[in-house]
Amino acid sequence: MPHQSSRPAVFLDRDGTLIEDIPYLHEPQGVRLLPGVADGLKRLRAAGFTLAVATNQSGIARGYYAEADMHRVNMEMLRQLHREGVDLDGVYFAPHLPDADHPDRKPSPGMLLRAADELRLDLARSWMVGDQVTDLEAGRRAGCRAILVSTGRKKLDDPAAAALWGTVCADFAAAARRILESPGMAIPGDSNSQR
Repeated sequence: MPHQSSRPAVFLDRDGTLIEDIPYLHEPQGVRLLPGVADGLKRLRAAGFTLAVATNQSGIARGYYAEADMHRVNMEMLRQLHREGVDLDGVYFAPHLPDADHPDRKPSPGMLLRAADELRLDLARSWMVGDQVTDLEAGRRAGCRAILVSTGRKKLDDPAAAALWGTVCADFAAAARRILESPGMAIPGDSNSQR
C-alpha cells in the first residue's frame, strides 16, 4: 500500500532516452541531451512527477571504465539539465553484467523498487520510459506503465512486438505528452498539475 504522501514518478533510462547513446560512454564531453528531453522533463516536473534515472552500466563490470567515470558522466548530464531548468530526484545504476541475474539490472525492477522506497513513490501511478524492451519490462515488473522511445542506437526490429510491453513514441517529448494526456494523471494537491 503506498505511503500517504507517495507521488507518481517517471523513471528514465539514460543512454538513448535522455542522452545520445554512445557505446560505453565514460567521458563527460560525450554527453549530449537528446532533442526535446529538457522540455519534456520540465513539463513532467511542473505536473508534479518525481524524476529518477535507472540505468544499466555493465561497462563497469566489464572493466571498460570505473564507477567514478560513470558518476562524472551522470554529473555532466545533470549539469546540462540544470542549465535547461530541470533537476532530477535521483540517479540509480546497475553495474552488473547481463548474465549476472542481479535484481537491480533491468529487466529486473530492483532500481525502481529501491527508488520507490527511498523517494516514497506510488508505483501504480508511475511510468518507465526507455529505448529498450528491457526498460519497459523492468517498469512492468515494478507495477508501472511503460513507454518505449525510438531514439536509441539499437533500432527495434519489430515495433509491434515492443508495443506489447507499452506505448511506443518517436521521442521523449512525445512520451511526456502521452504521460500528461493519460487519464488519471492529475496529482492531488498539486497546483501545477496539467489536469
